[in-house]
Amino acid sequence: MDEKTALFHEIEEHLLKDSKPSLYLSELNKTELFRSAYPFSMLSRLERVEQSPKHHPEGHVWNHTLLVVDNAAQVKGQSEDARVFMWAALLHDIGKATTTKLRRGRITSYDHDKEGEKLARDFLGCFTQDEDFIYKVSKMVRWHMQILFVTNKLPFADIPQMKKEVDVKEIGLLGLCDRMGRKMEQDVEKELEVMHHFIQVCEAST
Repeated sequence: MDEKTALFHEIEEHLLKDSKPSLYLSELNKTELFRSAYPFSMLSRLERVEQSPKHHPEGHVWNHTLLVVDNAAQVKGQSEDARVFMWAALLHDIGKATTTKLRRGRITSYDHDKEGEKLARDFLGCFTQDEDFIYKVSKMVRWHMQILFVTNKLPFADIPQMKKEVDVKEIGLLGLCDRMGRKMEQDVEKELEVMHHFIQVCEAST
């Protein structure tokens, strides 16, 4: 097993066993291998990707990712597949590195979910030939924004296609972790209501 593959498995072990994987990941991001070697550099570069301070006071995308991963670690027992769920949490915003732009004074990352699906496939494909696993993680990344689109009745919502590719309960749980992954005052009960509403709307849709 080469050095990069060994690191992939080490990351997975921490994702599945740690209550706060961010502690390990923060230290890992100080290492040359993680910062410079492809495909880990696809994650380390998120430290250089800024976000809207209004919606993400925690700062850059890497900070947000660490918060989301810790949230996911607390609820992974509710997921049908903790391995898929935790990798999706780590990779969910990987597409922001190539889609984030300043538009009319606003930081935006349009279509980072679609771009993220491709990059997640590239990342995982470096370490495994398990196509079922790669498919499930990449599709979780692809649809993670739907909780926002569906509950706000935005035109980007696509419930029929999403339901063909993922379990909406899994997306709802990941969406909850994503929404809670911000350094700001949040109403946990309200966010849980948003998640349950999303799931109900999706399940009722034909």
